[in-house]
Amino acid sequence: MINAVRSELLRTRRKGIVLGWSGLTVLFTVMINMVMAQVVGSSSTGPTAGPGVSFPTLDQWQAADGITAGLSSAAGMYGVVALSFWAIVTAGDYSSGLIRLTASAQPDRVRLLLGKAGALALWTAAVTTVALVADLVIAPVAAQSADIDASAWGRNIVPTLAGAWFNLFATLLVWGVIGLALALVTRSAAVSISVGVGYVLVVEAVVTAALDAIADWTPGATLGALARGGTGDIPYGTALALGALYTLLGLGVALTVFRRRDITD
Repeated sequence: MINAVRSELLRTRRKGIVLGWSGLTVLFTVMINMVMAQVVGSSSTGPTAGPGVSFPTLDQWQAADGITAGLSSAAGMYGVVALSFWAIVTAGDYSSGLIRLTASAQPDRVRLLLGKAGALALWTAAVTTVALVADLVIAPVAAQSADIDASAWGRNIVPTLAGAWFNLFATLLVWGVIGLALALVTRSAAVSISVGVGYVLVVEAVVTAALDAIADWTPGATLGALARGGTGDIPYGTALALGALYTLLGLGVALTVFRRRDITD
């Protein structure tokens, strides 16, 4: 298994993947913090959440854990990016024909797929760290530009940062596994990304508008609650359990399709 993970790490260590994923993460971190400075800093109540984005209130932003508010606010956008890159790496093996070579070198398809998932999980951890570092740099600048009282941000800083890192990583891991499953089912990165983006921007908004009773239990709402460490409607333990369930279901679908489908066609 270790050799499978190392092999996938070497194959996915491409400039386009590393720089593209990291660059988009930094861009979204800067953007969400500066937007928060404009729309949250001038109001005592949080603005209406948009697709893939949920803003804190002014009091929440000024709280001890407010320095990481940008990470949870942009979790949906980070998630779509994670889904996209997991799908690109997975579907790319089919479009390039590389899947035939890797399957010949490693006939155990379960080990082969878990090695890919393990390597992508490590890249996801690295990107989560990039997001955290970028947030630590830009959040104070954004707060200062909006004249926000950030004096409480220094309290319990290590547990705050560790918790924010883990919650974001867990959230992105679920999104990534969904991208992996979609890519294996469709064999197309474009279709997988379209499904993911379409769900976040359109489908979930329509479903929650039509069925208010399940608005807090959709995947997007659940993963948003996980990134924020729980909400009043979705406790942290529930969000964590549902996130683990989505991950297991995604891996189950991916393993079933990968083991049973012919890869030579």
